[in-house]
Amino acid sequence: MIEDQEALDLAADWSDISQGLKKDLGSQLHAQWIKPIQLGAFCKETGTLDLFLPTEFSANWVADRFADRLSLAWKIARSEVRQVRITVHPRRRSMPELRVGAESSAPVRASAHHNSGHHNSGPAMMDTAMSGLDPSLTFAEFVSGSANVLAVNAAQRMAAIETPQFSPLYLKGSTGQGKTHLLHAIGHAFAANKPGARIFYCSAERFMIEFVQAMRSNEMIEFKARLRGFDMLLVDDIQFIIGKASTQEEFLHTIDALMSAGKRLIVAADRAPQALDGVEQRLLSRLSMGLVADIQPADIELRRKILEHRLARFNSTQVPADVIEFLARTINRNVRELVGGLNKLIAYAQLTGQPVSLQLAEEQLTDILSANRRRITIDEIQRTVCQFYRVDRTEMASKRRARAVVRPRQVAMYLAKVLTPRSYPEIGRKFGGRDHSTVIHAVRLIEELRTRDADMDGDVRTLLRQLED
Repeated sequence: MIEDQEALDLAADWSDISQGLKKDLGSQLHAQWIKPIQLGAFCKETGTLDLFLPTEFSANWVADRFADRLSLAWKIARSEVRQVRITVHPRRRSMPELRVGAESSAPVRASAHHNSGHHNSGPAMMDTAMSGLDPSLTFAEFVSGSANVLAVNAAQRMAAIETPQFSPLYLKGSTGQGKTHLLHAIGHAFAANKPGARIFYCSAERFMIEFVQAMRSNEMIEFKARLRGFDMLLVDDIQFIIGKASTQEEFLHTIDALMSAGKRLIVAADRAPQALDGVEQRLLSRLSMGLVADIQPADIELRRKILEHRLARFNSTQVPADVIEFLARTINRNVRELVGGLNKLIAYAQLTGQPVSLQLAEEQLTDILSANRRRITIDEIQRTVCQFYRVDRTEMASKRRARAVVRPRQVAMYLAKVLTPRSYPEIGRKFGGRDHSTVIHAVRLIEELRTRDADMDGDVRTLLRQLED
């Protein structure tokens, strides 16, 4: 009876959490990724709650994009939940999974004119959301800058009606820089530009799984026919095809068949073709014959643009400019962590009713921030500020109250809080043993001055560049 009551309580909490996520994510994303989640067992000893999804693909997708948000929501709903585990439903593990992009061996038609009014004996007519493409990952939602302009332009050319000058397109970039987003965006744009086009998106791992399944079930003829019947093939994380000789051979034949038929192939990987160890030379040659477009790590300007673009979705939550600047400067390893940090911060603020602030960001994003920070010291900050304002280093710890000394000291305290993980008391000790309240006052004052004093904002930006270069 107690277990039944606990199950009911968990279900009630999940209903509230799910509705909150629906408001935040929108009905379409919620229906596709959150609604299918089923509650599993809750282990009181470890504080682990299992959340199940019907397929490995959907479980990986939700874990990659929504794990932090789901974990935080559950921790707030009931404190005894310390972590959530997102996996495939146990009953599904022994069942053949649906192929990504198709319900049968027939090609999927990703059409802008989806007709559900009558049945068709031919290939299944499905919209892009059902062909493995995330409806939120479009060109309109992709923020471009100098770091990714080549890849974006090349991606748009591949999605145009006109035959591209290069094929295949090989998108190269480290983890979390936007490769997957561009793949999905190409698929959406091509479907819109060419209604009725047959589009298939999958990971290299999924390609290998389907290949093995086809071999075991003696369906290789159907497998090959289905792949080669697509107008566009999008393959993610091609580096994971390494070492699988038979799969590489089939992928090579698929590339040749698509190219000879004038079809479009786009692949993505975290390294250049020549750096794919364990890939036979013929396949490397095919992957390199088109255009290899690099996606460089986002620079500070692009990171600001990404945060501001993302922030437009949360118009009900106010995020101060200094918090955006702090995140853009501090979370610099990859875009996924950057957006994830902002999402987590806003989700926490919305669920707890707290305003977003620099202090809240420091408290809630500890792991992300510590992983991204270059170890800038307070001594380095004091030295740089003193050189910039031409004051003696001893003034950082002195008791002098002259404006020419106080303002540089306050700027240095502000930068120490923004650029180091030190607490207010620790910073105070480095500035002549000052009380933590003095440091808090300095930080808030400089934050406020930056919003209304262009000279002060310019000084701080210059110092930030000097310290982070």
